[in-house]
Amino acid sequence: MKAQVFRGVNQLSYEEIPVPTLEPDEVLVQVRVVGLCQSDIKKIRYPLYEPPRIFGHETAGTIAAVGSQVQGWQVGQRVAVMHHIPCMRCAYCLNDNFSMCDVYKNISTTAGFNASGGGFADYVKVPGHIVQNGGLIPIPDNISFEEASFVEPTNCCLKAVKKAQIAPGQTVLVTGAGPIGLMFIMLVKYFGAKAIATDLLPSRIEKALNVGAQAAFDARDPDLPAKIHALTGGLGVDVTLLAVPSEKAFFQALDCTRKGGKILFFAEFPDELEIPINPNILYRREIDLMGSYSSSYRLQNLSADIVFNQRIDVKALISDRYPLKDLSAAVEAAIAPTAETYKILIYP
Repeated sequence: MKAQVFRGVNQLSYEEIPVPTLEPDEVLVQVRVVGLCQSDIKKIRYPLYEPPRIFGHETAGTIAAVGSQVQGWQVGQRVAVMHHIPCMRCAYCLNDNFSMCDVYKNISTTAGFNASGGGFADYVKVPGHIVQNGGLIPIPDNISFEEASFVEPTNCCLKAVKKAQIAPGQTVLVTGAGPIGLMFIMLVKYFGAKAIATDLLPSRIEKALNVGAQAAFDARDPDLPAKIHALTGGLGVDVTLLAVPSEKAFFQALDCTRKGGKILFFAEFPDELEIPINPNILYRREIDLMGSYSSSYRLQNLSADIVFNQRIDVKALISDRYPLKDLSAAVEAAIAPTAETYKILIYP
């Protein structure tokens, strides 16, 4: 089969490799489409993992083979694939910190080499732990593979929305109107709150309004805090979701978030970046700082429900489609987006 093998920083090699062989409790999925995620791009561009690996984890496809011990799954079934499932027994899982679980971190779907998602290939193998614990999600007949590939990123965004306790009637600032920011806007609206978005690109500011933002502004606007306070009766927003790794965006969030509000870090910042802050700002204004990383097992069914019942319009996020052989070009397009670049999908 064909696969894009990570051979080193910024080195993707389109290679012929063996189709993964199955253990009795495993399932082989033919990849129909896989989303290109910012986390994939980071893994390709920075020395975070030892090569060789095959990345890609927002996967939807068709079951191509099942191991002899697998029950309940048949060849030909259409499935969305979750690439991590927690153990449900460790201290992290018992506190609902599923993405901190060692099993969650270390057992993953694979197309070969060190297990790393494996979606950037013709076929991906699903380990028994993931098969047996809800990591395969049947796709309804009326839902496309493209839509189904959004179940995993929807879960990640939904986890942040739930962690920030966003409630009907609240106002939420979303910094960055790329694919993740736009999904946040849709989810914020779905749960009865109002979204205000910021971005640097006029096209993305307009897109934010099109998908449901109450207002959208240029992130460089010096009057941004005043405008947001004017929209919120002088209070500021209840929650800010940082969907871009920007120090300036964080300090804007401090200026725009009300007393007693929350600021949630969703985008991953460079490791070398340190943000100086006077702790009395948090103390006196009772601002909660929090982070949200990856998905939540507990939200898996709700994420599938939101996508499969089209409660948000994930198709509106898709801008580009690339064949697997052109993954390097897709990565470059994501790094330097045009005015119309949003979610990029990859096709083996």
